[in-house]
Amino acid sequence: VQLQAFGGGLVQAGGSLRLSCAASGSIARINVMDWYRQAPGKERELVAHITSGGSTNYADSVKGRFIISRDNAKNTVYLQMNSLIPEDTAVYYCNADLTHLSGRTYRSGAYWGQGTEVTVSS
Repeated sequence: VQLQAFGGGLVQAGGSLRLSCAASGSIARINVMDWYRQAPGKERELVAHITSGGSTNYADSVKGRFIISRDNAKNTVYLQMNSLIPEDTAVYYCNADLTHLSGRTYRSGAYWGQGTEVTVSS
């Protein structure tokens, strides 16, 4: 199983970015998909959360600015980030709670993507 995140970059304050994270492998089911971020010198924090049914939750700091969505057919989660501020600067990681086939056995667990860097300039 592999999660690949991309879409980060440098943007001016007030701008937008769209992150994507695609899961690949012998995936049977993906339950929850999340976006986390880790700013320099800070702990990793949960930014947004989406269930397989499409229910969402957001950190207070991004409510009204970020939108999480997913395409179950593509095993992909997105994070639309609008009205970006310098405090959003961080490495963004996707995480998926999923079940996959390993040999003849189904295994479940949480898997992380490699991170994509977002820098917001003032």
